[in-house]
Amino acid sequence: MSESGMNESGERAGGIQVIDRAVCLMQALARYPHPVTLKVVAAECGLHPSTAHRILAALADHHWVDKHPDGYALGSAMVRLAARARPAPRWREIALPVLDALRDELGESVNLTVREGDEVVYVERSVPNRMMRVEQVIGTRAPLHVTSVGKILLGAEGVPAMTRYAERTGLLAMTANTIRNTDTLIKTCLEAAQTGVAFDNEEAEVGVGCIGVLVRDMDGVPVAGLSISCPIERRQEAWVANLKAAAKQIEARLNGV
Repeated sequence: MSESGMNESGERAGGIQVIDRAVCLMQALARYPHPVTLKVVAAECGLHPSTAHRILAALADHHWVDKHPDGYALGSAMVRLAARARPAPRWREIALPVLDALRDELGESVNLTVREGDEVVYVERSVPNRMMRVEQVIGTRAPLHVTSVGKILLGAEGVPAMTRYAERTGLLAMTANTIRNTDTLIKTCLEAAQTGVAFDNEEAEVGVGCIGVLVRDMDGVPVAGLSISCPIERRQEAWVANLKAAAKQIEARLNGV
């Protein structure tokens, strides 16, 4: 066998080995309902901790794995891939009646968003019949850090993931109020994840304020975001309760409860 053939064979074998190890690590993480320590997941796959750490770090860069303070867990990219493996939710049929009811209740625009990479995408909306209103075009995208829903999603990923997001995106400024500091982003998003609600304070668009919560599937995995958008002077924190109740209604419809 030629040297070039041996090199080619060696590279191929090495590549397959890395994939096998990565799959083993993700399968190990999937067996636990909570984050798992490096020591445990490495032992389950028969890997040296330093080897497991390198692979997990690479997976985390692509959101296949999330690093938490107490260990590792499957990441948002894995969740999104799993969601695509089953029929996509018929969001208009599922959510629109709830969006319309919330719009009528509060007299403001209501949006449904889903995450794609480092952005949220507006997939459905319901707008009031009033002259001064906020209207998001379906298909519009916005960076996670300037949206209420995006902040909750970032906070749920943990500090390392938020730090990587800030480095990757540069925390693009949409207005003078956009969060541009990583420490501020982390503090804001961790609080949002803890409370389950977040606010956009004219960070995506001057004069516009939003309140957002998450919609989860039957396993508690975030699958969408629900938000109210309105002129900032009309926004009321009391709407948080209405928004959370509407999210629960969508979850019930989504999960067939």
